[in-house]
Formats: sequence, structure tokens, C-alpha cells
Amino acid sequence: MNFRFAAAAVFAATLPFAAPGIAVAQSAPDAPVTSPPPSDSSERSVFDGNYITIGAGGVFSPSYEGSNNNTFSAIPLVQGRVKGIDIDPRPSGVALDFIPDGKDAKIGFILGPVAGYSRNRAHNIKDPVVAESGRLKSAIDVGVTGGVVAYKLLSNYDSLTLSTDVKWNVNGASKGMQILPSLTYTTPLSKAILVSLGANAKHVDGDYARYYYSVTPLQSGRTDGVLPVYNAHSGWASVGATILAAYDLGGDLRNGGFALVGLASYNKLLNDAKNTPYTSIRGSANQWTVGGGVAYTF
Repeated sequence: MNFRFAAAAVFAATLPFAAPGIAVAQSAPDAPVTSPPPSDSSERSVFDGNYITIGAGGVFSPSYEGSNNNTFSAIPLVQGRVKGIDIDPRPSGVALDFIPDGKDAKIGFILGPVAGYSRNRAHNIKDPVVAESGRLKSAIDVGVTGGVVAYKLLSNYDSLTLSTDVKWNVNGASKGMQILPSLTYTTPLSKAILVSLGANAKHVDGDYARYYYSVTPLQSGRTDGVLPVYNAHSGWASVGATILAAYDLGGDLRNGGFALVGLASYNKLLNDAKNTPYTSIRGSANQWTVGGGVAYTF
């Protein structure tokens, strides 16, 4: 049995800027991570069939990509599986997986559409100079997600997920494209506790880079030259890592109910995302996010 989709729910609920995709598994109450009990295919779980997870979380995260000022955001959550279609949260968005994994599968696959909504430099800009340069348009991005999941690597309950989202802006904001690969390993510490370690990266095309990282003569003039003119190009924009811990209040994640989640993530901005005056002069290339949330599964 696996709990990949449960962890995806609580992870995305509490992390609005990190890359998507996480897997989750289960172990015995007092067994160490490296020595879980034998798998019992007769065990039943709320995640075996149709299920829904609802919840809410909160995060302290940079007010825009590259900011050194953090703001608090409340994040809602809806996630689940309906008739074999998995509904997986994304940062301010959602993805569908049309390829169901078998209950005792060793390998699973992910394929489906993905959509997201971003208010990067469109809302709640705390830096006064960046705010003077002008707000950007909120972005609606849609695309496709795909990946592969390996189950039962070091135990009967762990998993490793490699996935990528490719998204295009469709509402005339950046008109650009993002490629978002991620790799996540998840293993339980007990029936009630799980941990996940993830790595992610972000690649952007020229349109995206120019919209978010360039400083036009007009934007520079609005700041009286504090932000100099800067021309950005396509390339890798960031790499990062995330750690997630979840605790089921009923003592067994398989039964659903309420769970608490905490996480911390670090993203390092690269290339033009780092060198843009929005980051190099007014912000920081070191991007930290911490948060937590509560979810209910039935």
C-alpha cells in the first residue's frame, strides 16, 4: 500500500512557491525507518479507493521571487481520487493524474494536465522600491505533468518520485514557459509519522525571464534609477530542497482523519533570477519558506 497522494495534499497545501510532487508511505509504530514490518496486502486504507482531503495551511515566504521580505499567506486545500483520476494540489493550482497505480505496484506513472495561478510581483510587494517599479499582471499557467514513481526501495513502504511540470502562460502575463523537475523520497517513521525529502529546480524561457527578471527603462525611471536597466535571458532560475514532516492525530495515516504538517524549504536563485536588480539590489538569492497546516481525509 502507498500514500503518495496523501503527502502530496499536505505538502502543496503548505508550500506555495516550491516545486510540486511528493510521495508518502507507511510503517509500523515503533519500527525504525530502515526496518519496517512486512507488507500485508490485506490491510485496508482510506487511500485504496475514492477519497477526498480538505484542509488549510499557512506559510511565511518571500513576498515575491527574489524578495528578502517574508509575508504570511493562508493556503486552502482540496485533493483526492475520484473514479481512478487523482486530483493533486500544486502551488496555487492543481494537477490531474490519469494513470492509476495498482495497490501493490512497484512502479507507477504520472500523466495529466496541470494549471496554476501566480501573483508574483502582482500583490503584497513589501519593498517600496520594487513596488514603485510597477505591479505585474497575475499569471495563469497551464500545461502537462508527467513522471514515474518507484515503490518499496529500502522498505515495503517508502517511495521515490521523479516528475516534471511543463507550463505555459495563457493569459498574456509573461507569455512564457516554465519547466519544473522534482525528485522526492518519502519514508515513514511510524504509523502516524512520515517524512519527505525533496529536491527541485526551475528552468524558464526568454519570455518568462524578460517579464519577471528584466528591468525596462520605464521601470528603472519609476525608481529614479535605483533599479538599473537589466536584460534577462532564458536559463535555470533556481534549485531547492524541502523537508516535510506529517503527524496523524488518530495515530494511523491509513485511517484518514486529521493530520498536522510542518515543512521548511530553501531555494537558491540562479543566473538572471539571482542577478536581476530585483534580487541583487533589493532582495536575496536565498529564499526560505516555513509553514504548517492541518488536513482532514475521508
